Amino acid sequence: MKKYGNLNFEILQEKDIDVLTIIMEKAFNEDTKIHLGEEKGGPEGYDNGDFLRKFGLHKDSTAYKITLEDRPVGCVILWINKETKINYLGTIFIDTALQNKGIGKKVWEFIEKEYPDTIKWCTETPGFSRRNHNFYVN
Repeated sequence: MKKYGNLNFEILQEKDIDVLTIIMEKAFNEDTKIHLGEEKGGPEGYDNGDFLRKFGLHKDSTAYKITLEDRPVGCVILWINKETKINYLGTIFIDTALQNKGIGKKVWEFIEKEYPDTIKWCTETPGFSRRNHNFYVN
């Protein structure tokens, strides 16, 4: 386990999938509701654990379960290329009850601290998700 401020970062394991899927589903649904006015929406498998199993447990990804006071609050999936040092933020999500409280910023600070040799970070998010664009840019 790694610590950064009051957050803990543990390598994602199969046993974490169920609780994190609930958090992921709420986070993606809220984003969809805010920006598209629809009740549900997200990438394939975001609401049944398949997304986290496919990408978070992938042998080439680095994924962390994020906890605050021993409570799971989110996840981040990274794709680290040690040769090119051009890395990808695959996914980041935080419990909706804790969004807009600086946790995402702390997560990003942890990532930058863990991977200081990164030349460039690449991100991807739907065009409609203005909050995510703001987060990535600022």
